[in-house]
Amino acid sequence: MSAKLHVSGCWSHRLSAVLFVIVPVLLLGLVVRLLLCAITWSELSGLNSVLAAFAVGFLNDTVFAFYASVPVVLYLLLIPQRLFRTGGHKVLSFLFFACAYASMLFVAVAEWVFWDEFGVRFNFIAVDYLVYTTEVVDNILQSYPVAALLTVIALAAFASMAFVSRTTAYKRWLISETPFAARGKVAVLLIAVPVMTTTIYAQKDMPHFDNRYVQEVAKNGGYSFFAAFRNNELGFRDFYQTADASLTEPRIRALVSEATSEFDHDPSKPYRRFIQAEGEERRLNVIQITVESLSASYLGVFGNDEGLTPNLDRLASQSLSFTNFMATGTRTVRGMESLALSVPPTPGRSIVKRPDNSGLFSIATVFRNKGYETSFFYGGRGYFDNMNTFFGGNGFVIHDQASAAADDISFTNAWGVSDEDLYAWVLDDADRKAAAGQPFYDFVMTTSNHRPYTYPEGKIDIPSHSGRQGAVKYTDYAIGKFLQEASQRPWFGNTVFVIVADHCAGSAGKTELPVENYRIPLMVYAPGLITPGVVTTLSSQIDYAPTLFSLLNWSYASEFFGKDILGMAAEDGRALLGTYQSLGLLQGATLTVLKPVSRAEAFHYDSATGTQSRIPVAPTAKLDTIAFYQTAADAYDSRSEPAAIYQAAVRR
Repeated sequence: MSAKLHVSGCWSHRLSAVLFVIVPVLLLGLVVRLLLCAITWSELSGLNSVLAAFAVGFLNDTVFAFYASVPVVLYLLLIPQRLFRTGGHKVLSFLFFACAYASMLFVAVAEWVFWDEFGVRFNFIAVDYLVYTTEVVDNILQSYPVAALLTVIALAAFASMAFVSRTTAYKRWLISETPFAARGKVAVLLIAVPVMTTTIYAQKDMPHFDNRYVQEVAKNGGYSFFAAFRNNELGFRDFYQTADASLTEPRIRALVSEATSEFDHDPSKPYRRFIQAEGEERRLNVIQITVESLSASYLGVFGNDEGLTPNLDRLASQSLSFTNFMATGTRTVRGMESLALSVPPTPGRSIVKRPDNSGLFSIATVFRNKGYETSFFYGGRGYFDNMNTFFGGNGFVIHDQASAAADDISFTNAWGVSDEDLYAWVLDDADRKAAAGQPFYDFVMTTSNHRPYTYPEGKIDIPSHSGRQGAVKYTDYAIGKFLQEASQRPWFGNTVFVIVADHCAGSAGKTELPVENYRIPLMVYAPGLITPGVVTTLSSQIDYAPTLFSLLNWSYASEFFGKDILGMAAEDGRALLGTYQSLGLLQGATLTVLKPVSRAEAFHYDSATGTQSRIPVAPTAKLDTIAFYQTAADAYDSRSEPAAIYQAAVRR
């Protein structure tokens, strides 16, 4: 009886209302976790690990619940008693908690949408997307029944609050009388919880699960979002294992060295070298089509049997095709970074999105030194992800949706114009440059293979807005049409066409770095100029630019971290791949991963099954990994204009 009186009496304390926030957060966290498990059950690794994830998840939900209750605590602490007991405050309290429940439900639905797209809880991508509200909101509006979802959320929130308002606990709370001193003591205790957890419990301190899906299930979406907001940029030397320069400098030279390279032994840039080709240079135009989210697994030549890419499958047999080629990251800006700069995926934000990223050594630096005009074509608005600033500051002429004439746009969606419109811009600009005798390099970035998967009707046999398969097939159709139209141009016979992806469509997997989810196509197509063939050497996007210049037989000064794939022995193949925190180096069947805080892990990768098993970290492999990432991070932090190396190149 006394226990019952004690429990019921606690509702007479004004700050007991924090339970109207904490309990729903915990319940909703449990529901979301159950739903995510149901969605990915086949990918999870046993009931024991799932139960452990729920235990960790409850801890994360509790921490976040106390964070979420802080505004309520402060409000209830400060509002005077004479206002608290008024009828107006009763109405305000009802509306406040109803809005709070609507917000909780909205976040839960947003988590499901985010998981559907990326296979993870909120992370740095969600943080980035807050900056680009036009594209993101339009994408959501075009992809989901937003009005219906918001209506259901509002009704559910109102119904929940109506239920709560009828409980004895809520009614007792509304008539509570608690002196300020008593409120203050409880408020201090409640606020102390999030303050203490900020200092003693960070997301990096969570128990680690080998299965990546289990790891994500254990997280709390709101807590993960704010953790990503705080850790959007990571200093390599602050968070990762490092090595002395006396070890990394000779190692990085060995890792990027080629038979044709001569190092100038600048201690600030030990990878700086001159590439000496023999014979006559080939001054060919280059049009590089960088396709949004084109996983290798969508192509028939990689085993897909859905018939989505007839043009690309045919093109593969007519091209120099690289079948063991990896993206370095999981986002468009990572693909751009590695294809344009030939650098490893440094931790935190991509270089494309960082401030003061102009004047870098890039693929355009080499082309412009040879007298080429270099252009960046993007089907969307180039302010997104800082693309215009990055490319404009590194020697590219910008062509995007914002700069296009209205007559040159026939179809748009949330992300930009159709691929057909984009390719029409490329063709017109190539005609202009060729007529003026101006050699050119075009970096073309598409948008059609992206949610909401809409494209012009009547082009393919899959209706628009019906899913990824249709978007892939339209992407393939537009490339085929573009090459057919280009073949009628007088400059076609002097032009190299490159088809490459920015990243894969899906990056989530059971492991931190699921290797197969980084595999992308790379095709170099130039009838009569480039001999078709298949290259199986393991490589990644940082090797694209050096390989392209090798095909052009160019001598040039280089600050690239990649090297010519065609000059590598099969056993020397390697690929750099990462997330914004995990930095990997795949050498043969060994994947070495650097992680915050100063951790290193290694896995044996079975390419036949796509599985990974943990193995001891090999000192040599770890040094190679550190040499790549530490040197790249230091180079960016101490960056300078690349002009000096080109003066040296001219003197040679």
